[in-house]
Amino acid sequence: MRISFVSKSFASESGAIRKGRLLTGVAGVAGLLGLFPGAVSAQDAAAPAEAEEAAPIVVTGSRIVRDGNDAPTPVSVISAQEIANEAPANIADFVNTLPSVSGSQTAVSNSGSLSNGASGVSALNLRSLGQNRTLILIDGKRSVSSTSTGLVDVNTIPQALIERVEVVTGGASSAYGSDAVAGVVNFVLDKDFTGIKADYEYGITTYGDIPNHKMSLTAGTSFAGGRGHVILSGEYFTQEGVHSIDRAWNNNGVFQINNPNYTATNGQPERLILSGVGSSNFTPGGLITGCRNAAGAVSGCSLTNTYFGNIGANGQASVNQLARGLVSGQWMVGGDYQVTSANHAGSNSLANDEDRISVFGRASFEVADWLTVFGQASYNKFKGYSIYQQTPSVGVSIAVDNAFLPTQVRDQMIAQGLTSITMGTSNAGITGSGADTGREVQRYVVGGEGRFSLFGRDIDWDVYYQHGKTKTRETLTDTWFNPRMAAMQDAVFDGEGNIVCRVNIDANLTNDLPGCVPINRIGVGGVTQEAKDFLFAIYPEREQYIGQDVAGFNFSTPRLFEGWAGPIALAFGAEYREESVDGYTDENQYSTTATWLYGNFRVTKGSYNVKEAYAETIVPLYDGVEFNGAFRVTDYSISGTVSTWKAGLTWQPIDDIRFRGTVSRDIRAPNLSELFDPGTARTNSVNVPDGSGGLRAEEFIQNFTGNLNLKPEVAKTYGAGIVFTPTFLDGFAAAIDYFDIKVTDSIDSVSSQNTANLCFEQNVQAFCDNIIYAAGSTTDITFINQTYMNFASQHVKGYDFEASYRMALGAGKLSLRGLATYYLQNITDTGFEAPNDSAGTRSLPKLTYRAQIGYAFDSGFELNMIGRGFSDMVIDNDFIECTTACPATDPINRTINENDVKGSLYFDFNANYSFEVGPSKARAFIAIRNLFDRDPVLTGNGPDGNNTPAYPQTARSQFDTFGRVFRLGVSLQY
Repeated sequence: MRISFVSKSFASESGAIRKGRLLTGVAGVAGLLGLFPGAVSAQDAAAPAEAEEAAPIVVTGSRIVRDGNDAPTPVSVISAQEIANEAPANIADFVNTLPSVSGSQTAVSNSGSLSNGASGVSALNLRSLGQNRTLILIDGKRSVSSTSTGLVDVNTIPQALIERVEVVTGGASSAYGSDAVAGVVNFVLDKDFTGIKADYEYGITTYGDIPNHKMSLTAGTSFAGGRGHVILSGEYFTQEGVHSIDRAWNNNGVFQINNPNYTATNGQPERLILSGVGSSNFTPGGLITGCRNAAGAVSGCSLTNTYFGNIGANGQASVNQLARGLVSGQWMVGGDYQVTSANHAGSNSLANDEDRISVFGRASFEVADWLTVFGQASYNKFKGYSIYQQTPSVGVSIAVDNAFLPTQVRDQMIAQGLTSITMGTSNAGITGSGADTGREVQRYVVGGEGRFSLFGRDIDWDVYYQHGKTKTRETLTDTWFNPRMAAMQDAVFDGEGNIVCRVNIDANLTNDLPGCVPINRIGVGGVTQEAKDFLFAIYPEREQYIGQDVAGFNFSTPRLFEGWAGPIALAFGAEYREESVDGYTDENQYSTTATWLYGNFRVTKGSYNVKEAYAETIVPLYDGVEFNGAFRVTDYSISGTVSTWKAGLTWQPIDDIRFRGTVSRDIRAPNLSELFDPGTARTNSVNVPDGSGGLRAEEFIQNFTGNLNLKPEVAKTYGAGIVFTPTFLDGFAAAIDYFDIKVTDSIDSVSSQNTANLCFEQNVQAFCDNIIYAAGSTTDITFINQTYMNFASQHVKGYDFEASYRMALGAGKLSLRGLATYYLQNITDTGFEAPNDSAGTRSLPKLTYRAQIGYAFDSGFELNMIGRGFSDMVIDNDFIECTTACPATDPINRTINENDVKGSLYFDFNANYSFEVGPSKARAFIAIRNLFDRDPVLTGNGPDGNNTPAYPQTARSQFDTFGRVFRLGVSLQY
């Protein structure tokens, strides 16, 4: 394994890199020799003992060019060789295996992001502090976001040109500005690539699905006697998805529910995690859940629990009686749970259809010794399709004269004086609702850079202008306009025996729907193609345009003047940035007073600008002790003026040990969505009291709005670490670092279920006011309003460990590397509820690790084995596990029968062979992820959300859901 060196030695000013040492900043003695099976970052620096030690490399986390061995802030490194060895389908899949990265959104995990434009985006989440608190850079510069929420899709970065990835695991706002609260991920490109390189990769799972192909072609050459250089790179990726959770482990019906037998005094747990759980309020062809007569709802209706099956030769659905299990809100335990769940459970996409095209070009020319001008452009196009879920519908009203109603049901209704029945259905025959998303991201950078001397001082400088723009087209598939569906399902016979839509033959001429095609929602097999064509003749769609313009300059010198203990370095610069969002929806295509099932799009429109300036210095205090400080002032046109700063110390008393520490003040300003969101509406469900001591599932529309009164979040970060590079063991390095980040005035919102809980369980009127009921009703919830506020705080702290060792052994070189992150806490405090600590839960394991052992033969063969995993977890740290004699429960300390979730350890293997074909260098490889095809642990998802049964019954952000994955390919470079 080749580990690239992270930082830059400025001539000899900052000290030479000690030959043969690998300094890997945050990982420590505990990960020594791979004892922690996991991780692949490199927190500080990693330096092979060969010619690389003279290569100039800029340290992320500091604007001053220097030897990274002396940096007070840990920096993790992933080399191009490491990426090539594991051959990820996309770079995000690799970076997400780092222990410091947790809870990231991927193209798979966001398949349900229908209304916010995030479908298909892969973002990164450091410290589980939130993806918008991790700053993504390309060669130290920002990139335009792919969504209005500020997320940068890292798959837009040209993977074929990535030289290394640097991860700063600490606050860096004083160096790079807003969003660097949890840290920075900087993708460094090989801007000096020379030659021609072609790559092809093929991937498939052990189940023969999710096939994908990736091809790239890169060329670079110098001209004008080496003064100029030009690079062109193109990449294409295509993948065939799987549009259900098509894995045997997902067929157990394991969910978390509210205990249907629970009372405050019977000693039973309030919540249960059980297998054999399914939906309670719908079936594929329709389940009768209520009846109505002319006076209203009828209690004790004999038709309740009747469900409709397959449509027979007579054109009518079979009529069956559901065997009821124990019912708790939207859930049912036992009984015919497989009948109710069929067609809906596991209907979310396991993997998306994807097509990505990326083109990158760069040209530079040395005009003079002190001036090199450059220009670069990139274009990325994404097209993806995923299914959110097989849409369940509850409260569907079927009139007694509906033309598709089975005769025996109609006869019973007439006999009982009923005018209609209410049913729930998972809409068999109608494809699950999904997202067909297109996204184009363009980025252009022009500028100049160089070095000149002034008063005997060498000064590095750069100036640049950058323009980025993103265009998205969000189209929802098989998602209907609710009034159209209501008209189509209300099918009756006309006077000539034809089945028609009632709206076109009733006395009201204002409600006519020309061309209306009746749809049969009763039973399985009655939905015609003609009906689907009419139902989906209109569909929700939105175009969004996100823009970013940045202009900036930077100056730095390693020797401003000579201090009492050595040269004092200085860097300073300024930046101006504009961010904007606009969009388009065809509001004339449909009535804006009614709603779609999903995708009630509105245009987010707004802009802001940012003006900022910074300065950074390095001051040697005395032999072996150095101070690094930075200060930045930032003015936001909407959010106001804020300052950030950093102070760090390093102390190296002897060659073998170095101590480091930092304290910083960092910020994140509200993004475009948080400021300007006009009210994105999303359909979902919550569990609310049913009036008789139980719970019922209530379908509603969740309405998000922005807030122009938001102010920047503020974070205080503390870090301290020890780096061990023993002179008696050449090639070994280890480190341990402590981190402590507290974010105040955090921008957040209260979820819909928590809004309901705070209202109905705790009687907090402010949240009851956000629940809007249908006209004339006090129980039928129509909307739950949510907005962004500066009200929360988040406090995360823990340790990072890393160790690495490299040595010559036999006919090759042995390399060992281990990384781990251990969380002490990750507490979120909204102020409305008791603080919640997610550290050690299924969303954030206490310990995450990665270790790698590699052996590179001199003959060109290389073998690597990787172990990655995480410790055991719980559902919630506040839950009390018990089965009998349970204590009293409350909205925070809920009792549950099973709170434990087992951790997991996965093994990956890769092998490659480098050889020569004439004048060209070639490489063939095979990589196997999840070598032993380990199934994920089922985590008891629930107890709310009508999409919960459709999603995988595990924590998809933690566990592998694809199973064993094979990738093989070949690379040729001339």
